[in-house]
Amino acid sequence: MKRILIVRTDRIGDVIMITPMIREIKKAFPDSYIAALVRKSSADVLINNPHLDEIITDDLQKDSFWKIVRQLRSRKFMHGLLVMPTERAAYQMFLAGVKKRIGVGKKLYEVITLMESVSRNKYIPLRHEADYCMDLARKIGVKTNNISPEIFLTKEELTKGEKFLEEVGADPEAVKIIVHSGSLNSSPNWSEDKYFELITRLLTEIKNVKTNIFLTAREMSPEFLEKIIKLNDKRIFNIAQKLDSLRDLIIFINAVDLIMVSSTGPAHIADALKKKAVVIHCHRPMNCAKHWGIINDPSSNIEVTASYCDSHCSPDKERCMIENGITVETVFDAIKKKIN
Repeated sequence: MKRILIVRTDRIGDVIMITPMIREIKKAFPDSYIAALVRKSSADVLINNPHLDEIITDDLQKDSFWKIVRQLRSRKFMHGLLVMPTERAAYQMFLAGVKKRIGVGKKLYEVITLMESVSRNKYIPLRHEADYCMDLARKIGVKTNNISPEIFLTKEELTKGEKFLEEVGADPEAVKIIVHSGSLNSSPNWSEDKYFELITRLLTEIKNVKTNIFLTAREMSPEFLEKIIKLNDKRIFNIAQKLDSLRDLIIFINAVDLIMVSSTGPAHIADALKKKAVVIHCHRPMNCAKHWGIINDPSSNIEVTASYCDSHCSPDKERCMIENGITVETVFDAIKKKIN
């Protein structure tokens, strides 16, 4: 029986990118034991995954390094797939005696630990992040092009989402839209002024459909919230502080009809749940829709155009002008088409 460890100790969206790997490895090797080593803060996306046998969490603190090594050693993993270069995890797998370790690229610590490697070839030609992840599964014999991400909810969680909408006073006849204005600097994003303009347009210019708008970003500024309060509109619900965990956010995204967000964790959650989403992207290769876009229908990826990027963004593309590169009108039209 193959015993396989998949390691991705970074953010929420990154961990969602390994869910296709988990599914396809289990499909190729039904009797295998598959575990994922992830950060505590992103582990919730893997709960109830029927293809995954164990979730191991690392808080990435210095004093927990050897605890993880002991855990890994006790599982006697044959394969360790280090999806993105991580020095800590590379040494943990090496010291835990994981026999066949595969990483990405040729970092010094990968060479020192005698790790095999797959190459992203400097992202040429550019592919989706989930497809690059799948390359490590292909390295151990998996043959697939199915990179659709997935998150699994229980019947109890589905009911919890419906009850939450009732408790906050949502109109059962309204189209329920999340506007998630934050990104925690994980991707280029609009200013809150742009999001406020979008919200006011959704409330005033859609006449033939009832709408409820839910704000879910914990990092909303006091100034932005004050402007929302002054609208005095009962169709807006600020629920950011009512969602106690990442799992609660997942449940709530599943309960609504659509989410509008930048290319960050909640966008990939919606993708994995097969929910409608309108997602804005930078044109830079490392942030663009081709690399990080929503895969599943019926969503829309809206990206800054190449011509706008070349004319307004910095030459090295490190400074993105997404603020004016994607208009409120464009996003509003995309949402209107989805809810109609």
